[in-house]
Amino acid sequence: MTSISMGTSRSTAERLAAIRGGVQPKRHNARTIAALTRNPGCARRAVLDTAGVDKQRLAAYVDFPARFGQSGFAIARGNAFEAQVLASGAAELVKLLRERLGLPIPEVAYDDLATVTGREKETPEVRYARSRALLLRAAAGEDDAGTLFDHPLLALEVAGQRVYLEPDLIAFQHAGRFHVVEIKSFAVLDGQADPGKVSAAAIQSAVYVLAMRQMLAEAGHDPEIVAHDVVLVCPRDFSNSPTAVLVDVRKQLAVLRRQLGRMTRVEAMLAALPANLSFDLAPDADGVPTRAPEALVDALHAIDARYAPDCMSVCELAYFCRAEARGCTAALGTAAREELGGIERVETVLGLARGELVPAEEQEEAAALLRNAARLRAEVLAAAG
Repeated sequence: MTSISMGTSRSTAERLAAIRGGVQPKRHNARTIAALTRNPGCARRAVLDTAGVDKQRLAAYVDFPARFGQSGFAIARGNAFEAQVLASGAAELVKLLRERLGLPIPEVAYDDLATVTGREKETPEVRYARSRALLLRAAAGEDDAGTLFDHPLLALEVAGQRVYLEPDLIAFQHAGRFHVVEIKSFAVLDGQADPGKVSAAAIQSAVYVLAMRQMLAEAGHDPEIVAHDVVLVCPRDFSNSPTAVLVDVRKQLAVLRRQLGRMTRVEAMLAALPANLSFDLAPDADGVPTRAPEALVDALHAIDARYAPDCMSVCELAYFCRAEARGCTAALGTAAREELGGIERVETVLGLARGELVPAEEQEEAAALLRNAARLRAEVLAAAG
């Protein structure tokens, strides 16, 4: 099991702060980590997310605004549903766990870990230490350990750096076994939910399972006491009445481990970048960023990207990267790019297929396949004509 690093080195932290500029960092969450692992070869996203750059604001300023995300209404609805489920010490959730999932819970000890001291500006380190202490007590089976842990702060190693997760979850512990509980506002209609939304919830929940397992393993506990079945709580039909189902995330866990292992450490990425690289959007007296959009575009070009069509649904910079990748085989998708043997440009592919270009040694196999495909296409078109 991979151990969690003890933090960012001072030089790396200073470099990341300079890249971000004089603003508070945007924190990682399960969605950003899930998106990173879908495209682990994209240095641009890895650097910007690790530095905490506000990619949505950056994309809008360079005139490629993101076109996805939840509406304000959807966010408000989700917050209201979560508050309902967690009201009165998570009474409705406990009822669901007893009745719908058949979990024998004779009594409940509820811990709200959203804050530790009650202060708004608590550091992630303080919240994580409190969450870790309570969860480890529960794992050790101490008599006064908790049962429900509301919004514990978790940590995960991403590209060699520790990131803290601001989770929308509860950790439920019964008889020495933990379950991650994820609360979502999309409806379950006649026992069925949107497959895409369930898939997204599963990969996000797997991030939390992996983070909890790493924390327990670091402390010498068996990581498998965190169940691979997560509890997904959603509104039932067209009401706000909650329902709960178990979702097996073993497949998502395997993908997460593999993709996180493939990510280059952020120090190596930073070593290849210009020393003065910055995405500072510090405003003037009128609230307008002092840097020209062209300067930020140049800064983006300095970090290698790995665009794929899947980016359109998960990354705020996808429209910028798509425009940048026009004419590249990467824009056709990962599978097409790999089938083409790493040939970078579409015009090169077409030239090889038509026999207009002499292939380099490493392109010979792909060129033969392309010429054969072009011949078959011509035969089919001739027969159809």
